[in-house]
Amino acid sequence: MTQPYDPQNIFAKILRGEIPAHTVYEDEHTLAFMDVMPQGDGHTLVIPKAPSRGLLDADPAVLGRLFATVQKVAAAAKAAFQADGLVIYQYNEPAGGQTVFHLHVHIVPRFEGVPLRRHAGGMANGELLAAHAKKIRAALSG
Repeated sequence: MTQPYDPQNIFAKILRGEIPAHTVYEDEHTLAFMDVMPQGDGHTLVIPKAPSRGLLDADPAVLGRLFATVQKVAAAAKAAFQADGLVIYQYNEPAGGQTVFHLHVHIVPRFEGVPLRRHAGGMANGELLAAHAKKIRAALSG
């Protein structure tokens, strides 16, 4: 059984400004920021500002706005890192691999012959994340 949305999850705290994030893009409905445990350079997360635990309890209108932002940020991340491709994924519930229970989508630029790093492999250097966010922001504005 799905648990209710917990407004104390880390992404809700980021949305409220209680925890800092390396922001890539923000609009009225969504926020995109660097994953602090990236599986590859440019690993970005996109979240809706509306509370939902996952894909299954989200309002369809929220999903439409979320995926419009995912598309925009993914194109910028691919360009910014001159990636060969992208992987875009979204987990639901613990059995599905979800660990933060606020709907979010991962965008990871991919390069031929370069394996993904472990997601729980540790926190990335903040200066590196800031530099990666700057590259994606530049691609978004270019």
